[in-house]
Amino acid sequence: MRIESLLRHFAPLAMMALLAVAGASSPHAFAGEPTRPDCSRAYTLALHEHGLLYSRQTGKGIDKDIADELARRSGCRINVVVMPRARIWQLIESGGLDFSLSGITNPARDSFAGFAWYFSNKYYLLVRRDAGVQRVTDFPRNPQLRLGAIRSFRYNPGANRLVDALDASLRVSYATGLAPLYENLLAGQIHGMIIEPFDYPAVESASLREQTTILEFDDPPVPHGLIMSRLAVPAADQARWRALIDQMREDGTVERIFAQYFKPELAREMTRF
Repeated sequence: MRIESLLRHFAPLAMMALLAVAGASSPHAFAGEPTRPDCSRAYTLALHEHGLLYSRQTGKGIDKDIADELARRSGCRINVVVMPRARIWQLIESGGLDFSLSGITNPARDSFAGFAWYFSNKYYLLVRRDAGVQRVTDFPRNPQLRLGAIRSFRYNPGANRLVDALDASLRVSYATGLAPLYENLLAGQIHGMIIEPFDYPAVESASLREQTTILEFDDPPVPHGLIMSRLAVPAADQARWRALIDQMREDGTVERIFAQYFKPELAREMTRF
């Protein structure tokens, strides 16, 4: 009877110990590891062509690498497509698209999209040397100068003010991508355009380097991140995707991806903020 009594006494403790061991072996039980998103359906994620972020010609880029890592860590099926940035924002707002990458926010976008930041960068004005522009503020003062921009792109506050002011004066020429803007800049059809670090390889080409100069806006770096449609992705699941992005930053994965495209110092500066 004494042995049976002991077994009855220790049985609940043994069961608790087994449950604790089982919990510790669960892939979601380790401290600091986020709960995975709901993978009961496939997700859609759109990339846009933009310098080092993604190139349709090579099929490579920073955002493609981020998308691949998100799929691997989440275990979810993510269907990746490529489309113009303006179309991406329309579909994010309507709920026709789950995700995109390297997005920045503003009050209007906050109403229909959530974000998970993974890098931050500054913006610059690339201007023709023969335009006579020494400072960013010189550009709007000359009514003969035209700016090139991609429709639906937003930047830092200073660049946004410049684009909006020139657009109101009908002095902005819009394009669907960077390549036509570079061509128009070299041809003198536009006199400046706004760039960021992902555009450096093109800007360093001989033809552009000889004819242009780079001016910096007096604004701090702007956070960029995973864009999540509020209509398509529930708030609880947005938090799980955000936790995955945070984990990728904390364990150095995002910085290692950026270091494949930039010098280590710039990769560190852009991903540690």
